Amino acid sequence: MNELDGLTALLIEPHSGMRANIHSMLNMCGLTRIEHASSANQAVKQLTLRSFDLVLCEYDLEGGQDGQQLLEDLRHHKLVSLATMFFMVTAEGDYGKVVSAAELAPTDYILKPFTADRLLERIARALEKRNVFLPVYRLMEAGAQHEAIEACLEGEQRHPRYAVDFLRLRAELHLFLGEAHLAEPIYRQLAESKAIAWARLGLAKTLYLREEYEEAGSLLTELVQTNTNFVDAYDWLARTHTAMGELEKSQQVLGAAVAVSPHAVRRLRTLGEVAFEAGDDETAEKVLKQVVAKAKYSEFRDPEDHVKLVRTLVRKGDPVAAASVIRDLDRSMGGKAHADACSAISSALLHEYTGNEERLLQSLDAALAASRDLPAMSADLKLELARSCLAHDMAEGATGLVRDVMRNAADASAMDRAMSVMAQAGHAELGTTLAQETRQHVVDLVAGGAERARGGDYAGAVTLMQEAAQRMPGNPQVAFNAALALLRCLEHTGWDDKLGQQALAQMAAVRRLDPRNPKLAALTALHQTVLKKYKKSNK
Repeated sequence: MNELDGLTALLIEPHSGMRANIHSMLNMCGLTRIEHASSANQAVKQLTLRSFDLVLCEYDLEGGQDGQQLLEDLRHHKLVSLATMFFMVTAEGDYGKVVSAAELAPTDYILKPFTADRLLERIARALEKRNVFLPVYRLMEAGAQHEAIEACLEGEQRHPRYAVDFLRLRAELHLFLGEAHLAEPIYRQLAESKAIAWARLGLAKTLYLREEYEEAGSLLTELVQTNTNFVDAYDWLARTHTAMGELEKSQQVLGAAVAVSPHAVRRLRTLGEVAFEAGDDETAEKVLKQVVAKAKYSEFRDPEDHVKLVRTLVRKGDPVAAASVIRDLDRSMGGKAHADACSAISSALLHEYTGNEERLLQSLDAALAASRDLPAMSADLKLELARSCLAHDMAEGATGLVRDVMRNAADASAMDRAMSVMAQAGHAELGTTLAQETRQHVVDLVAGGAERARGGDYAGAVTLMQEAAQRMPGNPQVAFNAALALLRCLEHTGWDDKLGQQALAQMAAVRRLDPRNPKLAALTALHQTVLKKYKKSNK
């Protein structure tokens, strides 16, 4: 039987003639279950509904988004699985440009023009590698990361030709689990013996996660000097400078990365934010305009980008341009979760600048109404709205916003930013009181969940902590205790698939919100114990 028989494929190509040509080639290779997408947006919609074994994507897509941007969106929003083989189809003349931007690398590149035999060769090679790693991918997707690490160790022995790939995956798994001290020796061994760029980057990540910023910065600086197209290293160097309070250096590094890879919207967004914080309004305006323009073609566009641009234009003293951006926001972002809130906040910023008090108050009222119980809105935007409210005698609305931000504060610096907004408006004492109330609220919730569990009411503990996690999705302490309650419930009352998935989701939230949490390893160990108890680890 043809080894490609039964595989599913998605062909992303804007030109109907080329789609038909490649479709015929795939048929000749033995692939028959093929779907088409003529644009990035169509591809996103198809991948939202189902998964594919193979994706062939033209780099030069039409409609404002290229294949690399699409791949970035798909990986960021987890619309392609670890086992999906993603091929970028590109003209030979564009190959250098495409590869230089490939920090989120596809499985392989296929240069045009190509034959069916050439296509079959590349797919077969990728399929062989996928089949070797498939057991590890399945364990990872089942949440059995420690067993995936064991499978990597076995894979290194059974498949020596892929030993370096298994080492890399094992180190990434340790980082995912918050075990930087176990990832470091793997990266260090590879960096010293083979001088592999990604291994040196991985070593720098472990140093960063342990807050050894000076050493991480030195390693990353050397890395970008010797690998000028390695934009992922630029990102981590910029992040390191930001952590050290060196915003201008962070901006310079991000600017260099954008020069190498100008289409990555998330990097452009970060550059615009850093430039604004550094007081460089010219750069912030230029970059945020690019973000708004490029993101317009993405299924994942964010109305907050318009607010950031309006804020920059207002600070520059350009209300006409700001008003134009608000009109574009209203026209192009209809239906987005918090577009109404973003429009109202942007209008408030504009009316505050022009001195139209009546329309300002109307906009603030509308923004407060639209932003209630809206977890999609960022903490920065909520604090911007709170600042405006405090400046115009709307302390009650501001208090609600600040309380919400504090309840979702991922770390001490986030709490400090919220308190700073209150202090700058002359409400330092109220800010301190809100912070104390918030901390006590979380403590009481966690204690309540623990008390129910001690009394044998494991389901009650789950209900309490899950409700708290829904109200405070950005609070790492709540996420941790929600995960713990779920795991204890599974451990003592029996396996339940729904609760198992919820436990995985809460554990992922902890890793995202608080990757340095010293209790992460114990939480992961408990998860492994529960999986083994019910023989669920290999599902």
